[in-house]
Amino acid sequence: MARAQRPEPARRTLSGLHGRIRIREDGRGIPHVEARSTRDAFFAQGWLVARDRLFQIDLERRQQLGRMAEVFGEAFVPGDTAARLLHYRGDLDAELAGIPHDVRLCVEGYIAGVNARIAECLEDRRLLPPEYTILGTEPIIWTMRDMIRIRGLATSNASDEIRRAMLAARGMLAFDHYYEPLRPSHDPIVPRGLDLAAVGPEDLGMLGDLLPASFEHQGQYDVANFGSNAWTVAGSRTECGRPILANDPHLAIGGFGPRHMVHLTAPGLDVIGAGFPGLPGIMQGHTDRYAFGRTNFHIDQTDLMILETDPARPDHFRYRGEWVGFERHEEAIEVRDGASRTVETRYANGWPVIASQPDRNRAVCAATVSMTPGANMRFAIVALNLAKDWDDLREAFRLHVSPTNFHYADVEGNIGWHAIGYAPRRSDHDGLLPAPGDGSHDWHGLLEMDEMPSIFNPEAGWIASANACNIPASYPFAQRSLSYTWNDPYRHDRIAEVLSAQDRHTLADSIALMHDVQSLPARALQKLLPRELSDGARKAADMLLEWDCDVHADSAAALLYEVTLPILRAAFREMVIPEAARDLIPTVNLSAMLETLADPGPALGEKPSEARDALLDRALAEGWQRAIELGGEDPAAWRWGDLHRVEITHPLSAIPAVAETYPAITGGRSGGDTTTVMARGMAPAGGWEVRHGASFLFATQAGNWDAGRYLLLPGQSLEAGSPHYRDFYADWLAGDMQPMAFSEDAVAAATTCETIIEPAG
Repeated sequence: MARAQRPEPARRTLSGLHGRIRIREDGRGIPHVEARSTRDAFFAQGWLVARDRLFQIDLERRQQLGRMAEVFGEAFVPGDTAARLLHYRGDLDAELAGIPHDVRLCVEGYIAGVNARIAECLEDRRLLPPEYTILGTEPIIWTMRDMIRIRGLATSNASDEIRRAMLAARGMLAFDHYYEPLRPSHDPIVPRGLDLAAVGPEDLGMLGDLLPASFEHQGQYDVANFGSNAWTVAGSRTECGRPILANDPHLAIGGFGPRHMVHLTAPGLDVIGAGFPGLPGIMQGHTDRYAFGRTNFHIDQTDLMILETDPARPDHFRYRGEWVGFERHEEAIEVRDGASRTVETRYANGWPVIASQPDRNRAVCAATVSMTPGANMRFAIVALNLAKDWDDLREAFRLHVSPTNFHYADVEGNIGWHAIGYAPRRSDHDGLLPAPGDGSHDWHGLLEMDEMPSIFNPEAGWIASANACNIPASYPFAQRSLSYTWNDPYRHDRIAEVLSAQDRHTLADSIALMHDVQSLPARALQKLLPRELSDGARKAADMLLEWDCDVHADSAAALLYEVTLPILRAAFREMVIPEAARDLIPTVNLSAMLETLADPGPALGEKPSEARDALLDRALAEGWQRAIELGGEDPAAWRWGDLHRVEITHPLSAIPAVAETYPAITGGRSGGDTTTVMARGMAPAGGWEVRHGASFLFATQAGNWDAGRYLLLPGQSLEAGSPHYRDFYADWLAGDMQPMAFSEDAVAAATTCETIIEPAG
């Protein structure tokens, strides 16, 4: 049973605040902050996110600090050890000194705001979220040094490197194309000196411990197919004559909401949008001068390096012809209901050693950009928020570690895109397989931000990104091969199709495009359906051929398509992938399969066209039967949304007291799938429930800011007794985007409550 929310006082004093803050909230709980300094504005953001999402940000901080075993017991010691392995071990004071002063002040303010809320809760424990009472724990106090120390692993293809090496050892590397096609087309380079036969799953070592195999307390985490959409349309292509920017980050759906909204104003600052809870700053939104959005770009930022260790001294590895000792750190991990554990982490040239195999004179380290000096991503978003224009932003990009497509549209009518993120310079190595760590394949620094691809005011009048390969043709990719692995292009191609066909784009068009469920793979499949089919397959083919390829919640054909597709992919895998490689290729890439079926060749056997048609016939017949099993005997009653539901539960709902306190949010039916612009993807392990997509969406006109619209699933607060726990759920399902008040008049009209905070003393 959800508890009633305790009323918060309209006036209060807080330590750590420098000047008076006024907070006005609208009927959805979105706060508009007025502060007397930028530092205090970010204090307010920290205090507000801790008020609304304290347990969420505290649980993530525990994972990052390697302090989960304190609360959840012995099973979490390996995960805590792995988390601590990814702590920065360099000079923290030097790192802090390298942060621009104004950025550092704002992050200090954010930390002080979080801690001020924690202090309030510890003084009046009725304010603490109920998880703390249930678990018998307290929140962690935040520090600036932790913001520097916590690094984590940068964008990694570590498991992909191992898979490719194992396939290469079997002489089957060519079949990796069906699992993860390389874009642009490329033959992976086997690094000189790499013993392919020695590479195996055990080389992932502690990376496999970052999330415990069995986490009954926290529920399932979905980490597949994260991505986003964003587009920017120039005023020359819009009906209003202003640039329009739209963005909908695709993240996990089903647990904690991954975005929290706020509007921050102070002298020199006026920014509104959504940020990641626990990360200072606003990731998507707009200032009074420009709108900004982001999607995942692709940079291969992590390489596995294979080390040769000294048979006589296993704590030494060969580097540039000499034996060098590992850097070693010992730490105590506190364990609930058990004795503390002393664990050791080791580093080679600053890279974390993830696996040790002394009996084989071998170890593995992860060369990752996140462990390089200056890789302080937790300060980057604030730097972006403080920027005044495109030139300021290009300077702020230098702090930004994570690979990102950054979209921009300003009140002067400019639009732009910049790929940002730390990109290593490799030597004789493409990053697709592990490499010897003896110094022969070391990185030679990072690319400068000016060396990254960008576009400003393109002739086409629009820019779009959706995690597909979007590197301009003019970019010198051969000299700066950022990545060969990208998402399938379906969402990007559909966005481009729509924008190219519109002479005068409107904000309503952007909102409609964010909710577009046209399936390009379904179109491709329709073209492949054979004319001659068995009786069992004919009904399925007829329904699919009559379908408009919109994956609507109320579509019978969409249900049939969605349940048939995995059957087809499984059958294609059995046909194309040799048995000796199937343990490494558990599924096949959708675009690689459809391209092969559209142009059948030797991969399908001696008579490829006949084999393809037989394959499709069997899949259609089995898909029809599967649809009957799931949707009932009457095909007219099938509805994709009956399977594709949106349920949101607390990540610790396996604990009965948590499940009782935080009842599941259920009942929602959804259209879309992983490949539609309105991305509503499923978990890789199976099931039809929505597990990832855009929980936050916004679209705006540059300069006419009150025209902006947004959605935030399921609500602003994680307090089950709050009216803002789920108040966006129905609107999100309906695609009914809400006004994004920004001007003084709009904020005043929307205000339903006000809080004044004064500094203590």
